[in-house]
Amino acid sequence: MPRIRTVAEALDRRTFLTAAGAASAATGLGLALGLGGGEAGAAAPPAAAPVRGRQAPPPALAPYTRNTTLQSVAKPSGTTGYRRLGSGTAWPRLTRTDLAAAKPNRATRRKTLAAFVQFTDLHIVDVQHPLRYEYLRAQTASAWRPQEALSVAGAVSLVERVNALRGAPATGAPLSFVMTTGDNTDNNSKAELDWFLTAMSGGTITPNTGDPRRYEGVQDSGLKLYWHPDDALRDADKRLGFPHLDGFLEAATRQVRSPGLNLPWYSTVGNHDSLPGGCFAPGDAWLTDFATGGKKLMELPEAEGAAFWKSVKKGLDPKGAHFKELIKSQSRKLRPVTPDPARAPFTPAEYLQAHLDPAHAGHGPVGHGYTQANLASTTQYYAFEIAEGVLGVSLDTTDPGGHYEGSLGTAQLKWLERTLKAADKDGAYVVVFSHHTSASMRNLRTDPAHPGEKRHGGDEVLQVLKGHRSVVAWINGHSHKNNITPHGGFWEVTTASHIDFPQLARVIEITDNKDGTLSLFTTLIESAAPHRTDFADLSQPGLGALYRELAFNAPGAKPTLGGDPEDRNTELVLRKG
Repeated sequence: MPRIRTVAEALDRRTFLTAAGAASAATGLGLALGLGGGEAGAAAPPAAAPVRGRQAPPPALAPYTRNTTLQSVAKPSGTTGYRRLGSGTAWPRLTRTDLAAAKPNRATRRKTLAAFVQFTDLHIVDVQHPLRYEYLRAQTASAWRPQEALSVAGAVSLVERVNALRGAPATGAPLSFVMTTGDNTDNNSKAELDWFLTAMSGGTITPNTGDPRRYEGVQDSGLKLYWHPDDALRDADKRLGFPHLDGFLEAATRQVRSPGLNLPWYSTVGNHDSLPGGCFAPGDAWLTDFATGGKKLMELPEAEGAAFWKSVKKGLDPKGAHFKELIKSQSRKLRPVTPDPARAPFTPAEYLQAHLDPAHAGHGPVGHGYTQANLASTTQYYAFEIAEGVLGVSLDTTDPGGHYEGSLGTAQLKWLERTLKAADKDGAYVVVFSHHTSASMRNLRTDPAHPGEKRHGGDEVLQVLKGHRSVVAWINGHSHKNNITPHGGFWEVTTASHIDFPQLARVIEITDNKDGTLSLFTTLIESAAPHRTDFADLSQPGLGALYRELAFNAPGAKPTLGGDPEDRNTELVLRKG
């Protein structure tokens, strides 16, 4: 089996692969790939600290399909009411030949180029946060989900699943790293950011803000709109069969211990990481005061809720003006909660500083892709070496002007073009990572920090990527739905979230078939939590199982998020550039 050069081995080359200011394009990959906004000719950033700590499990000698959806998938029993989960039939691997024919005997010739894991839309959430709009539950199921209080336990269970993989499912190659593709947090909250980084790199998390002695949120509010697991209240969810679970809220807010990933991991930013509420332009002192203060809105008349949701969905309130008016108009319905400065929104600089903190280094690299050069220019895009001859590019597709859809600024788009041109010349392959999909990059609002800079949507980004033979894949999330789309010479791979059922992550392998084609293998994985739940088991693994089952049963949950069979476990064939 060909040996795969790991990210850890490549770290000594990250100096010239990491963004470092608007350096001029030069030949090959041995150059400082410049970040838009930096000074021309700026020095390359220092090399990342070596990956430290435990080693990943030894690689398998054959494809490792155990504990993947190639083996089994969570499946409900029954047809009505609250449905319990168990283990169901596996999802097969399908070969897609939209971009190139699958030639015979390629499995005997192929060489593995890279193997890694994608996490996306973890939405680590502080369920007691005042900026949340749970009161819109009647308008949209994403406003409040009954499983959300268990997001930390669910994320840690996903980490445990990756740690148990002994190799890649299609080739058996060792996994090199994990990449998150944004919406790592839910409310752009400092507390959530700390929980996310600790879940990924290891440590203990207490997923509770405000009063450390008790829960202060909608699930003990007495409002029938929400599931009250500890209460005898006949709420809307219990009428659908949701259980009465004594001790649930205490268990949901107690300490969780994460082993941390036993692989290096990289980070990509999403709109929920950059914008308060996932949609409001950052930097508003009023939003910060409300987020950290002692009042929270938990109920709203249906007419007002419908009007507010319409403004959010259509992007009519990018700066939160309607939200402020709403809160002020409902002042008599605001409920007291314990103020907490940990709920404050974090700035892009604070996001970068937190990633660069050695306390969150885990298995590296320090910064998880971001460097001091990013911090100096307050930019959140970079390039890194996946393996020898394979380059990763992480984009920042959030529009600082507000709204949950995305775009790129001109400086970043030009940096991307320079990076791809250099890769073309060097004969490398490029995997692009972002939060937003090509279809969800339609938000062209001006960045307040760069009022003269044009914004560019998904169609323009697609044209740039199509113009470079080095690009083999664009990996993203945001939609919470599995979807795989061919684009000329590369594949766009969109993966479902880990907040909504079926709560997945994706293993991606790239192989050279030695016949003029490449194959991208995609394999979906669930968390390590058992499929079957036990209502009496409120241990950490038990909560991970409940996280999945509650997500399946969430009223209004979309049953199509798992995608079609051709969007799940696949072999995606494409021509070599």
